[in-house]
Amino acid sequence: MLCHLFLAALLLTSGLRARAQSALSGDGEPVTILAREQEKTGPVYKLRGDVQIEFRNMIVRGDELTYNTETGEVTAAGHLSLDGGPHDEHVEASHGAFNAKTQNGRFYDVVGTTGVRFRGRNVALTTSDPFAFTGQMVEKVGADKFIVHHGTVTSCRLPNPKWTFNADRVEFEVGGTAKIYDSTFRIKKIPVLFLPYAEHPVDKLGRQSGFLVPTFGASSRKGTIIGDSFFWAINRSMDATVGAEYYSSRGWAQHGDFRAKPSEHSYVNLNYFGVLDRGFGPTKIDQGGEDIKLNAEGMLPHDIRAVASLNYLSSFVFRLAFTENFSQAVNSEVKSLAFLSKGRHNFFLNAMFGRYQNFQSAMRGDVITIVHAPSVEAFAADHRFLKTPFYYGFDGAVEGLSRREPLFKTDNVVGRFDVHPRASLPLFFHGWTLRSELGLRNTYYTQRKTAVGAGTPFDSPLNRRAVEAEAELRPPTIGRIFDKQVLGRTWKHTLEPRVSYHVVNGVTGFQNTIRFDSRDILSDTSELEYALTQRLYAKKAKPCAADEAKCEAGPREFITWEVVQRYYFDPTFGGSVVNGKRNVLASTADLSGIAFLTEPRLFSPIVSRIRARATNNLDGQWQLDYDTKKGRINANSVFLNYKIGDYFIGGSHVFFHAPGEIFVNNPQPAPDRFNQFRVLLGYGGPSKLGWNSAASIGFDEKRSFLQYGSLQSAYNWDCCGVSMEYRRFALGRVRNENQFRFAFTLANIGTFGNMKRQENLF
Repeated sequence: MLCHLFLAALLLTSGLRARAQSALSGDGEPVTILAREQEKTGPVYKLRGDVQIEFRNMIVRGDELTYNTETGEVTAAGHLSLDGGPHDEHVEASHGAFNAKTQNGRFYDVVGTTGVRFRGRNVALTTSDPFAFTGQMVEKVGADKFIVHHGTVTSCRLPNPKWTFNADRVEFEVGGTAKIYDSTFRIKKIPVLFLPYAEHPVDKLGRQSGFLVPTFGASSRKGTIIGDSFFWAINRSMDATVGAEYYSSRGWAQHGDFRAKPSEHSYVNLNYFGVLDRGFGPTKIDQGGEDIKLNAEGMLPHDIRAVASLNYLSSFVFRLAFTENFSQAVNSEVKSLAFLSKGRHNFFLNAMFGRYQNFQSAMRGDVITIVHAPSVEAFAADHRFLKTPFYYGFDGAVEGLSRREPLFKTDNVVGRFDVHPRASLPLFFHGWTLRSELGLRNTYYTQRKTAVGAGTPFDSPLNRRAVEAEAELRPPTIGRIFDKQVLGRTWKHTLEPRVSYHVVNGVTGFQNTIRFDSRDILSDTSELEYALTQRLYAKKAKPCAADEAKCEAGPREFITWEVVQRYYFDPTFGGSVVNGKRNVLASTADLSGIAFLTEPRLFSPIVSRIRARATNNLDGQWQLDYDTKKGRINANSVFLNYKIGDYFIGGSHVFFHAPGEIFVNNPQPAPDRFNQFRVLLGYGGPSKLGWNSAASIGFDEKRSFLQYGSLQSAYNWDCCGVSMEYRRFALGRVRNENQFRFAFTLANIGTFGNMKRQENLF
């Protein structure tokens, strides 16, 4: 009773625990007040001890607060914290004032974050790009805008950030960007770079125009490399990046990228890379040039699909000298294709333009160029003829073609008219399948070439006619399911044999046919193909758990092994085979990618193909071509990728014998044997915290030298990472280069250096 009398006399509430009290702000909004000691005089509350005031979307905490319900003013004489807002703002200060109505305030000795939610001692990130700031004084202007005076901003964890921008003034809007004036970029409090103006994203937001982080690097051929780029956010569906790099030993490099997505089903990507080269070596050999790529796709009216994949390369020397990716640097082909396609039911009509270039050597002008312009193709997939058991289909084309090479040149437009109707009859009987097909083919050319040597084109039409017939027999699949489980899985093995006979007759003028594409390598043949495919399936015996992300829900095709060979009843293929020369015919090209026909023969090589998909982390393939006539391995290619935990290994081996041929501008036989290795080893990943490392090499056993080598190491912290790389190219006299590259990545900012993300080995 005495306690209650004492409280009533002094209008004071006290207790061991904070008490909650409801109130209304001046505009009628409900407010919850908690404090150990509360004193109210009119609209003014004086609160002490574990004070907490909850507004609609904000919570103010402090040791000693004064709150005016009419004006919304909150004043803190001691420690103050402010939490809430749509972006989870958190501000801690030694003292300050805040207005709950206008959401304006002024705080002193501030440490603040956005995108971080505090619940007692628990901290949760509510965005992938948290933002932290400190300041001697911070102003809150409105609901989302802050002004920091004499402070820092960073994406690292406080209180010991790895890097900061220290600035006299920072203006930022939560959910937008921070504008930083007169700042120094510091790593571990050490000043590294002065910036009169910079921008830092405060949260994950849309694209914004501006200069990107500069790039730096070093090369034994290019010298010191320094450059920068400008990003232009044109609109929501379109942007562009243009930039330049200066090579101290070579000259200027320019690059540009344009991207657009006009609609959900269309896009345009345009890439440009060029170098103005001062020359290399004592004689200053100019290796500069341009490489332009355009990829686009869209839907036109009447459901017409338009696709373009165009590539222009000024010279193969330029690609060898300046392309940073080894696989692209040694790729001697340049392909361009654009087409319009209209499909209806089983019928397709295409209008196409194509340009193909194959650079035979690094010498300028030693290139084969084949152009398809214009070209109209019609294709009908096999479909049932009325209600009969027969199926029919056809394909045909009307095209204008040309071919250019150093000692061979056709007319600007060579007409080719090709028609190929066909009919088939599939029969099924107790698991057996027999499919027979009959086709007619007629191809008309407005120009032909002589049959002697490399040939010389001359204006004389050529009409090629052929009759094709094929029969394929597939017996029932033989399979067995094993009762015993191995590795926790049930196993099934199947055998799938097949036999087919194919005959083509009536092809004339094969040696007079100018080669443009696969339509022109049709020859007479009479051949029997026999093959056996084995499949091993595995099914996890234990059912998948509901929360198991990577689980084999059904049977997996563990290993597939196919062995195939052909017997040629006509060893000369109707007189098409030329002794001592690499002969590429339709019958051999669809069997193996390695040419093997240099003389008449009865048997093709035995082709073995194995594909393994053991687990989600293991994938491999092995193809072997064994030539029974010459008693040797014609080709052997293997690739393997395996990952276990944070470790990964990958590799490939390619070996093959190829017929020697004479280069036009270099009358020396080409190498007839290739034996090359690629190996990749590594630990970690591009965003894994801590240490990550990977190495890759390319080795040519025939010439006993290292074509390519790369060693990358990276260390990632919570908000930044550093990567270093040594890279070596050994591409003959054109390029023998050592590169030293690095990158320092700042979370939510960008990357200093010249290592691009897509060039990582991880």
